[in-house]
Amino acid sequence: MTSFDSSPTLNAWRALLALAVVFVMLATTGWTAVRSHPGKTALQASLSAWEHGHMNGRELPDPDASPTRLARFFASLTAQQRTRLAHRYPLAVGNMNGAPVQLRYRANHIALDQARKVERKRMHDSRLTPYGKQEAGRLMHRFEALMSGDRHILAFDPEGSGRIAEVFGDLDTAQRVSIIVPGVDTDLLTFQKTNKSYSAPVGMAQNLYAAENTAKSATGTGTRTAVIAWADYTAPGGLGIDSATAGRAEAGAVRLNSLVRALPGASRIALFCHSYGSVVCGVAAHELPTRVTDIAVAGSPGMRASNAAHLHTPARVWAMRDADDWIQDVPYMEVGGLGHGEDPVSHAFGARVLAAKDAKGHTGYFAWGTDSLANFADIGVGAYDAVSCAHDTDTCRQGLSDAPEAGRA
Repeated sequence: MTSFDSSPTLNAWRALLALAVVFVMLATTGWTAVRSHPGKTALQASLSAWEHGHMNGRELPDPDASPTRLARFFASLTAQQRTRLAHRYPLAVGNMNGAPVQLRYRANHIALDQARKVERKRMHDSRLTPYGKQEAGRLMHRFEALMSGDRHILAFDPEGSGRIAEVFGDLDTAQRVSIIVPGVDTDLLTFQKTNKSYSAPVGMAQNLYAAENTAKSATGTGTRTAVIAWADYTAPGGLGIDSATAGRAEAGAVRLNSLVRALPGASRIALFCHSYGSVVCGVAAHELPTRVTDIAVAGSPGMRASNAAHLHTPARVWAMRDADDWIQDVPYMEVGGLGHGEDPVSHAFGARVLAAKDAKGHTGYFAWGTDSLANFADIGVGAYDAVSCAHDTDTCRQGLSDAPEAGRA
């Protein structure tokens, strides 16, 4: 959350005043969303081409078919045929839930190369302003970085601010998968950072994956794990209406559920949701499959629920907040669609509250050496007895078992 990163601590009265101003605007002018209607995006064009495509005289399946149906289709093809589809329809295949994971990586590598070439041309386009050329250069270098080495890009859409997801570990063999759901101001350009790398999705995932390996050694578990840095939804940009309401979260929840249902194998899944990402997870919770055993939120403005039971999920619900996190000054309420409900670390909400000692403010929950990262890692590998609770108590571990508890946090 880049805008949130640099914001000063928000006082409750300022946030309430902002809400009041919004209500006045709604009452006097109405609330309308003005959107442009451009032509097909690159992803839409790829999907359209797929819909009209054939393979050896056979029509290709509906790209929106169930992951199971699509998985059966790809399994019926030879390796050469699958590769041919990835080259013909890279964006379609690279974002297709149900396509083999390795094929999606290959397709997205091709799509990234195509996007890189587009931005390289735009860098020298005389019709662009100097700023526009600079932005094209930034995107080109980001695409090059995403193509480098052995990076595993599970989803990629270059349209607008962009969407992307990257995998650390082996999804096909993982017994437990951790999915990081980030918050405001997450896009292609903020997906990875050099300074304070732990505050961006890639750094979050890298640190969590490493911490899970440490946790496995400490607890003696041989669990195979993978971590997904999931920025495959359109996050709100900065502090404004989009971040104070659930519209972006609702759209993101649909995409998150689609991802979870398409993951290969029977791995157990834990969601680690930061800031506005916890709104996404809260909205998604009631439709998540039972293989999602844990939902952990950090620096949350609320989960669109008055308590954990109202999330209607059998998954364990965990929450943490650093003592220096300015998010605590945001009013925890929901009125007329504004605000995101009860504070997840409050007693009234009823989540399992974890220690977040040494976390670095609002964006430092995945920083190395913090209690917050260690707790996330223990949850990620299923070492629930090892987690440290807030307030030096063991209440967050009460009633734990290796299976999620029905209907409660």
